Amino acid sequence: MRVSTEWLSDYISLENVAPEDLAERITRAGIEIDVVENRNQGVTKVVVGYVKSKEKHPDADKLNICKVDAGLEEELQIVCGAKNVDAGQKVPVAMIGAKLPGGLDIKKAKLRGVLSQGMICSAKELGLNDKLLPKEQQEGILVLPSDLEPGTPIEQVLGLNDHVLELDLTPNRSDALSMIGAAYEVSAILGREITLPKPEEQLTESGSPAAKHISVTVNAPELCTHYAARYITGVQIAPSPQWMQNRLMAAGIRPINNIVDITNYVMLEYGQPLHAFDADSLAGGNIVVRTAAEGEKMVTLDGQERKLKETMLLITDGEKPVAIAGVMGGENSEVTSNTVNLLLESARFDGTTVRKTSRDLGLRSESSLRFEKNVDPNAVIPALNRAASLIAQYAAGTVHPGIVESAPAQTEEFVISLSTDKVNNYLGTLLTTEEIKAIFDRLHFAYEVSSSDELKVTVPTRRGDITRDVDLIEEVARLYGYDLIPTTVIEGPTTPGSFTKDQTIRRALRALLSNGGYHEVISYSFVNPVRGSLFSELTKGSHSVKLAMPMSEEQSVLRTSILPQMLSAAEYNRNRKQDSLALFEIGNVFYTEEESLTKQPREIPALSLLLSGNRVEKQWNTSVQKVDFFDLKGAIESIFAYLGLDKNVSYIANEPKDFHPGRSASIYLNVEGKDAILIGTMGQVHPEIQNSYDLADTYVAELSLEAIYEYARPALVYRELPRFPAVERDIAVVVEESVEAGAMLTSIRESAGELLQSVQVFDIFTGEKLGLGKKSVALALTYRHHEHTLTEEEITAVHSKVVEDLSTRFGAELRK
Repeated sequence: MRVSTEWLSDYISLENVAPEDLAERITRAGIEIDVVENRNQGVTKVVVGYVKSKEKHPDADKLNICKVDAGLEEELQIVCGAKNVDAGQKVPVAMIGAKLPGGLDIKKAKLRGVLSQGMICSAKELGLNDKLLPKEQQEGILVLPSDLEPGTPIEQVLGLNDHVLELDLTPNRSDALSMIGAAYEVSAILGREITLPKPEEQLTESGSPAAKHISVTVNAPELCTHYAARYITGVQIAPSPQWMQNRLMAAGIRPINNIVDITNYVMLEYGQPLHAFDADSLAGGNIVVRTAAEGEKMVTLDGQERKLKETMLLITDGEKPVAIAGVMGGENSEVTSNTVNLLLESARFDGTTVRKTSRDLGLRSESSLRFEKNVDPNAVIPALNRAASLIAQYAAGTVHPGIVESAPAQTEEFVISLSTDKVNNYLGTLLTTEEIKAIFDRLHFAYEVSSSDELKVTVPTRRGDITRDVDLIEEVARLYGYDLIPTTVIEGPTTPGSFTKDQTIRRALRALLSNGGYHEVISYSFVNPVRGSLFSELTKGSHSVKLAMPMSEEQSVLRTSILPQMLSAAEYNRNRKQDSLALFEIGNVFYTEEESLTKQPREIPALSLLLSGNRVEKQWNTSVQKVDFFDLKGAIESIFAYLGLDKNVSYIANEPKDFHPGRSASIYLNVEGKDAILIGTMGQVHPEIQNSYDLADTYVAELSLEAIYEYARPALVYRELPRFPAVERDIAVVVEESVEAGAMLTSIRESAGELLQSVQVFDIFTGEKLGLGKKSVALALTYRHHEHTLTEEEITAVHSKVVEDLSTRFGAELRK
């Protein structure tokens, strides 16, 4: 809501209160002021001028030489290039020494050899928003009303000595969607008297009763609780007075003509939307309020044909719809330059119905904004009378006696009991009953004293947000001053915030992978059903979860694996010449064991990795090195090592679904006392799937994080640097080609026990000398004791046990 301080001063004195100070005090009282806008953007020495004559410039076809009376002793000669300048006009004239917005200084100048003693200005040159001007004044110079005196300062004419407060209203404060509502608020804050319009005293009626010319029938009383209309004849359509246009533009509304401007002006003043119909376009002068028929159509004021629903409320003349109630009028009954007779509407429509209608039609207006929040039921008649009196004054209309209306629903006043003790207990204050009464006086809330410390407060209908005693306590608090409420020390135990173990591990994984050269991606949880069925090894035997209302077929099921979207990301990058990729994503996958979903589906966290392209790019001293299976495995091993699970993980070569049959493995977590847990799959993508995504060799892995969260070490564990030397032993054993090196490493760790610091494979050899189906595996073992230097006997004993166990379990023979 944009509130003009010049307009606000009609209702309440703002003497000695600067706009910025007023904005600060309103904000402290609970309504935030976003902006304080000065309507004068830097205009000085600009006055009203009268164009006495206009002649063509002798040396320029597009320039005119104007003689202008600017209220000085001598007339000014001004060269002007505007197409619409003409003799007999009143225009804004920037004199020599004037300043305009944008830092423009007006000086004496010669244009094509002709002296120019000033400048005739357009609205934009004066800092006005020309989009808010009437259409006929948006091009060329600004033409002013003809009754202005030359020499009148333009700030006075255009209302530039004004500031606009932009109120950021919360949904409950619909009372402040009007100038009168804002005036009540400011009156309470400043403690000053408020003066309101008295339209009933200003209104003069004449002619035959309105009921002889118009009628009102409401067929949906639950949706329209009050409908009132006045009949006005003999109106003369013309521009509205300049002061009214200034106020409308300050509020962000474009002036149109005197009738439309008056209805908008009163809507802003009272918060009660109004609508003026051309009465001669209504069949028999009838108004029938009803719901729409399914498929019914009408053309609204914006020229758009609207298809209506049965839930929408319409204003009709008994034959055709003439307005969508509370939203927008119809083109077939709008006020035009030929309009003579008016039916002026003021009504109270159901806010929920207006909101749904506005949403369904994609059509929001200042009117619907107010109806949605439920207007003051007691403003319907005063707003109608106020608009009628202004139309009589500024459009020469004859207001016929009487208001034609439907039976209004009775509005019950809220009476709330409030005790002084309860106010003080809630706020921690020591307010007296007299102080609380003084606050309600400032709010203009009537009350009765039922006992020494208890009040019965009658809440005005304009304040629909107040329904309980705690609402009244809030009013007392904000007007007493939040800054004056005593502070108290918080008592009780406090718990410092921290990350959960799961959150800590997720952050550690992100940091580890990002520092290792991987880029994180974030993808939708919704996928295409065909691609979404790929790589579902972790959710094997389950079903995907279908969405009830998908955005599209491409996003119609919840993902059971992140890998299909990782491949889509790789495809996207490859299509843009980004072939070398290292990507990861941490997210959730979803599945259900039910064919038809009846309960909450499972949701498990997962980590996905993707490698593709080159590990080393071509340089003058290096050749291209492509990524392979072991680059991916190395990344996974670094993750498990960081989380303290490296000794609990095993890799089993097999053929998981959608992976390359010879370059893939399943990953198991071995927990003492439990069966091995399948926590992931890894390997090269199946060639057929690679081709469908148009990718080169691509390696992916997906890990379920549930078990990792449970058994991982949440933080790094540091140990002392060793004080005693290590002993290294290498062995080479010949085994069957089917024997996995990983199984041999596991066996060595078990048999060597705590003395083994590390073991790794450093060579694998096959050849005819070894025999058919044989291979040689060379292993490097490092032994160390943390409390003393190992003796030869200790080393020999443990190393012999390692060799013996390899021989027993795998038939290994020491290579000679």
